[in-house]
Amino acid sequence: MHNLKSALKGQYHAALRTRKPDRTPPPIYSISRGVGVHVISSSTVIQGTSWADATTELDLVRRVNDCAAAWCAAYPKRFAGSFVLPLQDVELSLREMERATRELKLNVANLSASYAGHYLGHARFHPFWEAAARGGVTVFIHPEGVKDLWFQDFGLWNSVGQPIEEAKVMSSIIYEGIFDRFPGVKIVMAHGGGYLPHYFGRLDRNVTNMPESVRHISRKPSDYLAAFYYDTCTYTPTVTGALVRQVGAERLVMGSDYSVGDPDPIGSVKAVANIPAEALPLVTGGTAAKLLGLGAR
Repeated sequence: MHNLKSALKGQYHAALRTRKPDRTPPPIYSISRGVGVHVISSSTVIQGTSWADATTELDLVRRVNDCAAAWCAAYPKRFAGSFVLPLQDVELSLREMERATRELKLNVANLSASYAGHYLGHARFHPFWEAAARGGVTVFIHPEGVKDLWFQDFGLWNSVGQPIEEAKVMSSIIYEGIFDRFPGVKIVMAHGGGYLPHYFGRLDRNVTNMPESVRHISRKPSDYLAAFYYDTCTYTPTVTGALVRQVGAERLVMGSDYSVGDPDPIGSVKAVANIPAEALPLVTGGTAAKLLGLGAR
């Protein structure tokens, strides 16, 4: 069985290496949705590459990044691009990030929550965070899925597992002191950050109960929640409204999980009762434009 799996995996890798990516931009449906600019992001769930060895993964992510850049070049007023990285190897990732930002003009890093068993706050990723903060790169975090077999029934890997992964990566980033070590780093969490923004009391309690837990940070854990940005793809206005109460509407950017998610992302934002009218333009575009350095288009 092991030999069969190895043979099949080898064939799969070979097929991926020889297949040429389709750089033809997709049809633009955003006009009817009222969306002016889409940020292109490779789906880390469907197109995740961390299963490959580092050399193969670098080849795969370069193809994805080249394709995103080609789409942005074809529709410069409608698309902004993001890039993916082979973060199992940080040195390779730093070189690819430099290529993506300088040559391809992509300024968003589209990352999973963890790589090779390490969540993004881990010390092995400090060189990445240092480079991202120095270069003004915005980091968008969307988990790659959940491998635990328990989550595979009933689609729980998606409905329950993804928010857990978001809570884990946010905890890693907070407790490892990323915001203290690298001031100015810009992080956008998918799906409203999952569960953590709504269940922070136990984290703050441990400041006194387990003081060693906050050895890398200068404030209580909940104070760092407002250091993140969050997309609005929560699928219910009550959850988004609770997020507004916790961090403020100015930390939200519109998200849709397009093309499989929210069919009316602008309507979903307008349905959140505690987003004031003056903040709607920020949530539906202004804050994202500032994070991405888009300016007027």
